[in-house]
Formats: sequence, structure tokens, C-alpha cells
Amino acid sequence: MLQARGEETGDQQAALEQLCQQYWYPLYAYLRSLGNDAEKAADLTQGFFVDLLEKQVLDAADLRRGRFRSFLLGTLNHFVNNQHRLDQAIKRGGNAVTLSLDFEHADRRFQSEPSVELPPDRRFLRQWALQILELALQSLEQQYQQNDNLATFESLKPYLSPGCEIPYKEVAGILGIQEGAVKVAVHRLRQRYGQELRLQIAHTVQDPADVDDELRHLFDALQQAG
Repeated sequence: MLQARGEETGDQQAALEQLCQQYWYPLYAYLRSLGNDAEKAADLTQGFFVDLLEKQVLDAADLRRGRFRSFLLGTLNHFVNNQHRLDQAIKRGGNAVTLSLDFEHADRRFQSEPSVELPPDRRFLRQWALQILELALQSLEQQYQQNDNLATFESLKPYLSPGCEIPYKEVAGILGIQEGAVKVAVHRLRQRYGQELRLQIAHTVQDPADVDDELRHLFDALQQAG
């Protein structure tokens, strides 16, 4: 997050674009929850991130005042309330900045979500938490893939979900290992997943001491939504 601020460099641009790719959907879902149709929400999301990429907001932000998610949501609300700024950002985006955001997929995803009655800010928090979980899972999958162990990851991944009832014996047969080895592998996978969750959260807070509090906050949001 901090790498995305400061003097404009290739690394900074890459960091900013990574922020867009990782965190744009929770903002899009929030805008849809406010009553915007798919086209309007897409325009608002696109314009907002164009504005960030042009460094009109991020460089001036004091991120020590709160979580990165709170900064993004507050800045988005300010941006939406300034229609002229939105129009200018979209125009600039047509010439200067290109963002590869799949809004058609985002709309299908939004439409397929459970019809949970949540205020827009709570829906945003829920989607943010889900995004953190997904980023941690993707990072873990990449690690297994780099070690040529993707098949093991795919077989063990269901055990990361609460209430998984797949017998260890069944997975042992698939992987060709002992049942005890499956138990050990599942334990290690869960440990590594927890570490990845903390790492992803650490990217969104200023003080490492805030990681545990943020982790509890996000899980509370998921439990309340469920």
C-alpha cells in the first residue's frame, strides 16, 4: 500500500494497478447496493480508480488515521458526490489510463450473491472480507503450484472451509499417501492459510499491531452477514 505513494515510478504504477485489481469489486458492490445500475456503478468505479492512478488523492492521504478499506470507502463517497470530478476522470481515463476491470463478470457475481439484507456499508465490509480471504487463498495456491504440488492443494483445499466432512481416508487414496500424512498436511495448510490471511491484512493497515484487530473485525462482519 505504501509503495503506491510518493514519486511516480514504474514500481509505483504497478503497485497502484495492483490495488485496483485487488480491491475494486467491494467498491463496485457497494455502489450497486446504493441503487446504481450496473452501467452507472461501472462508470463510478472506473472513474474513481482513474483518479487514484493519477495520484490526485492517494499521495495526500494520511493512512495512519484508519484502515485502508475505510480510506477507500470514504474517498469513494467524496468522489461520487463530486460529479464534475467523475466526468473529468472518465474522460482522462479514455486517453491516459487503461484499467482492465471485468464489469460484466462483476455484475453476474453481484446478481448471484445471496439476497442478504445489509446496509451498503456492511455489504462493502463483507465483500472486503471475502476479498481478503480470496487473495490469501490465491497466494497459497501459487506457492503450491511453484513447488509442483498443485494437485495436493486442490485435494486439501476443501478442509479450509468450516464443516468439511471429506474423510481423510478418501483424500489419502487420491494422493497415494497414508491417512496420517493427510492429517498433517491439512494442519500445515490451515497454518499457512492463517499466515497468508495475516499477511494480506498487513498490506491494508499502517501499524502491524492492528492486524489481529482487523482480522477479528472482518470475521465478525462475515458472521453477521451469514
